[in-house]
Amino acid sequence: MIERLDDVRMDEVRLTTPVADADLARLKLGDVVYLDGALYTARESVYRRVVDESVDLPASVRALTNVNFHCSPAATVRPDGTYAVEAVTATASFRFGKSMSRWFERSGAKVIVGKAGLTELAYREWFMPHGAVYLTTVGYGLGAAYGRCIKRVLDVHWLELGIAQALWVLEVEKLGPFLVEGDRQGRSLFALANREINLRLDEVYRGLAPFSMGRFGETTSRKDEVV
Repeated sequence: MIERLDDVRMDEVRLTTPVADADLARLKLGDVVYLDGALYTARESVYRRVVDESVDLPASVRALTNVNFHCSPAATVRPDGTYAVEAVTATASFRFGKSMSRWFERSGAKVIVGKAGLTELAYREWFMPHGAVYLTTVGYGLGAAYGRCIKRVLDVHWLELGIAQALWVLEVEKLGPFLVEGDRQGRSLFALANREINLRLDEVYRGLAPFSMGRFGETTSRKDEVV
């Protein structure tokens, strides 16, 4: 049972898409995940089309994979007219908000990959009923590193939405690392860390020297801090 950060064991896990239910059930908070197989990019414009306009996700995509990456692909057109995606920059998943529950219903997605994370309430209300998990990218500036794990573009749908907003279907090999930020029990790795950090913030503030810009509102008191 994971109750504190000391309980987190960052095991390395390699998942093949479409990710099986048994594999999802074994994931733990903080596991380091790599993906093999196929996944698709889908962000705001795709969500609007599928969730708000009730347009079906392409059947070929739904049959191929259950992994949705919230990202912007850096795509180029080769001389023969085919596409290459050489980098992918994750976007913050909180932007998709209350579309998530309906998205799971209409897409069949079981794994969402994005930047940062969502709240534990969001995981409990939107992810848990669908047996889904959330993986977060690690740090910033890894778009090119992730791009090296993309073997080829399998397909692209709805390119009229724009390169960044289109639905790209990508074949990947050991794409990662990602962290399990939201598990199937509705727990959040970041929320767990924040709770432990907050317990000791007062102690940290007590040890700070007076700020040089105190006349502009900087203070060592958390109660009247001006940011």
